[in-house]
Amino acid sequence: MARPKIMIIYTGGTIGMIENPVTHSLQPFDFTHLIDNVPKIKKLDYEINNIQFHPPIDSANMDPERWVEIARSIADNYADYDGFVVLHGTDTMAYTASALSFMLENLHKPVIITGSQLPIGEVRTDGEENLITALQIAAATDIDGEPMVQEVAILFEDYLWRGNRSTKISADYFNAFKSNNYPYLAKIGLDIQFHKERLLRNHAHRPLKVQYNLDRNVMFLTLFPGITETTLRHLLATPGIKGIVMKSFGAGNAPTDRWFVDAIHDAVKREIVIVNVTQCVNGGVNSERYMTGNAMSAAGVISGNDITSEAALTKLMYLFGMGLTADEVKKYLNFSLCGEVSIS
Repeated sequence: MARPKIMIIYTGGTIGMIENPVTHSLQPFDFTHLIDNVPKIKKLDYEINNIQFHPPIDSANMDPERWVEIARSIADNYADYDGFVVLHGTDTMAYTASALSFMLENLHKPVIITGSQLPIGEVRTDGEENLITALQIAAATDIDGEPMVQEVAILFEDYLWRGNRSTKISADYFNAFKSNNYPYLAKIGLDIQFHKERLLRNHAHRPLKVQYNLDRNVMFLTLFPGITETTLRHLLATPGIKGIVMKSFGAGNAPTDRWFVDAIHDAVKREIVIVNVTQCVNGGVNSERYMTGNAMSAAGVISGNDITSEAALTKLMYLFGMGLTADEVKKYLNFSLCGEVSIS
């Protein structure tokens, strides 16, 4: 059998950082540093090539333009490689994974995003294991010779998670990511144990189609006790805003004061799409459970069900980027496009 061909796309992040000998601060280093510190890669017997950002960036600087750069790198090399590994900083990794899951329509090959909590050049690091495991997952096939993973996924420490279901949960521990509303795709132990029934499948085998246009006129609105009408209306009147992810309480609850409901309703009437997601780490929005949730639904707010805030925001960018109207965007918010939410 031919050796697996894997493309590594190095964007930056802790995994490729090295200590500055003068300031002792961590800074991005050249990709060759990464390979030099992981000699085990040569034992995989894969054909591995790489693309790197110039310069590598901290993930705090990740943005839609760089998501396009990653997506274009995948599209340009899609026919020539069996899988892709994206090396990325942890802080915005869930946003990138979510965005790519929407942008890479009809994906039939693995796009595995990984990084580390400690630089790969340090004596004790999670970076080496994460990189090697990500490469193995990107090369894995099922009994039919098809790619085992056919979606965008995050590999971190002991688990493989669906990318658009993942959230960073820790700044201190190696198991830094979790998917609270969807089970892991694979468990990493002595072996890589895949759960194929949980994996997406592109049965139609349609050609890859990449949506490069993302509309940045979206934002978060986080509710808190004591929010004022002045603050709320100021945020809802943000110039050019098209979509808002409203982080509500519990199962989708928000204040029922007349001024609050009226302000939300006024925004909806101006064709601003508001998606209701929960601030809780588990569960989702159930607008019919409490009267406060019903009030939001009646005002025209769309339930995000159990979608993550990262996926909700990037889904809005993707849908508005397609040039859809507000009503069309609302329609697609009620469907799962690539496994991002627990609705059919």
